[in-house]
Amino acid sequence: MGFVRPLCVFITFLSCLISSVYGQAAAGTRTGFYLTTCPTAETIVLNAVTAGFNSDPRIAPGILRMHFHDCFVQGCDGSVLISGSNTERTAVPNGSLRGFEVIDNAKTQLEAACPGVVSCADILALAARDTVVLTRGTSWQVPTGRRDGRVSVAANANNLPGPFDSVAVQQQKFSDLGLNTRDLVVLAGGHTIGTAGCGVFRSRLVNNTDTNVDQTFLAQLQTQCPQNGDGSVRVDLDTGSGTTFDNSYFDNLSRGRGVLESDHVLWTDPATRPIVQQLMSTTGNFNTEFARSMVRMSNIGVVTGTNGEIRRVCSAVN
Repeated sequence: MGFVRPLCVFITFLSCLISSVYGQAAAGTRTGFYLTTCPTAETIVLNAVTAGFNSDPRIAPGILRMHFHDCFVQGCDGSVLISGSNTERTAVPNGSLRGFEVIDNAKTQLEAACPGVVSCADILALAARDTVVLTRGTSWQVPTGRRDGRVSVAANANNLPGPFDSVAVQQQKFSDLGLNTRDLVVLAGGHTIGTAGCGVFRSRLVNNTDTNVDQTFLAQLQTQCPQNGDGSVRVDLDTGSGTTFDNSYFDNLSRGRGVLESDHVLWTDPATRPIVQQLMSTTGNFNTEFARSMVRMSNIGVVTGTNGEIRRVCSAVN
């Protein structure tokens, strides 16, 4: 993990250098929201994420995915963090989320430094950015000022994008939240540091006659995930580069090496293929576009002003 400290040093510099590129904050959020009320907020979150990452690098894709799942269910309000029976956290699509303890650690430190100031929703948004940086992606400024929601219901997570969704279904789910097809493809690029359990995609390995699938790769997956094997065994979604945030995920799609059907179709569908081709071209463009789309996503349905609350602990409403 020798790259962690230099990356941490450059986060502030990079944020200032490239912040103007990444789009606008939603009404009620802005960059530097805690500058006067809790000036060390982002540093505290970064330190907590770095500690968690050094202990278990798997929390990087876990937290990034957690933020995505939070925003796609009634907006980026931290509702996915609430524990208890029948909460979003218990929904089937959220069963494999990891990194909750990192968010809790950051919240504990923030409550000691600035009681009742920093929301759990903002902690999660900042932590998602930090995981990208820690896996050698580019930083960006995260608009903050979200407040925490008070409602978390498992059934609300049933419409999250799924591993077998067609491009048309994915487009509709993104469009419903104000995101476009380019956002869809760019944000799917977060799978460059993701993994999936064999049980999630194993059914597509049986009698797969799709000529767009790399047959050598298919055989490799069949070996890793035999039909009667352990469904919890995890496979990198970006073969050969599963721990580095880069654009090789898109190159793999072009070679017929998409692990999930929902990823594979981004190459085979004419509506998304040109975007994949563009994102394959240079890592710099992907990083820039990912940051812009993350800002757009992180402002879905935010709770601001006097609405919602600032939770004392992230796993329970006040």
